[in-house]
Amino acid sequence: MFRKQKTFNLADKKTLIIIKEKLLEEKDRLERELKQFAEKNIHNKEDYETRFPDYGSKDDENAAEVAVFGDRLSLERRLEVSLRDAKNALERVAKGTYGVCKHCGRPIDLQRLLARPTSSSCINCKKSLKGES
Repeated sequence: MFRKQKTFNLADKKTLIIIKEKLLEEKDRLERELKQFAEKNIHNKEDYETRFPDYGSKDDENAAEVAVFGDRLSLERRLEVSLRDAKNALERVAKGTYGVCKHCGRPIDLQRLLARPTSSSCINCKKSLKGES
């Protein structure tokens, strides 16, 4: 027996407001995290630049600086991708295209959107893209 998935209905204003609030909270959280160790790139407002830590000039301090900087660069990239996804989802909300799969054009399952509000593809397309189908 198959369970019919409930799809997102753009006319459901209450659900859309909840999702938009989640997206705004996520965007703010990601920006706060990035600001802890990075600054906005003056040439590209969508990009951040990780600050190099300064622990001192001894060899062990220099090694620690390089290690921390590498960790920060990796974290910066992950946070920037998540921030981009949140901003893109907010743009889709504003345009009225939120909840529609960008690949097949079908509605995205409501439970998927509530669990991962930045989703831009339905589960079938996502599985197909990952080679899981």
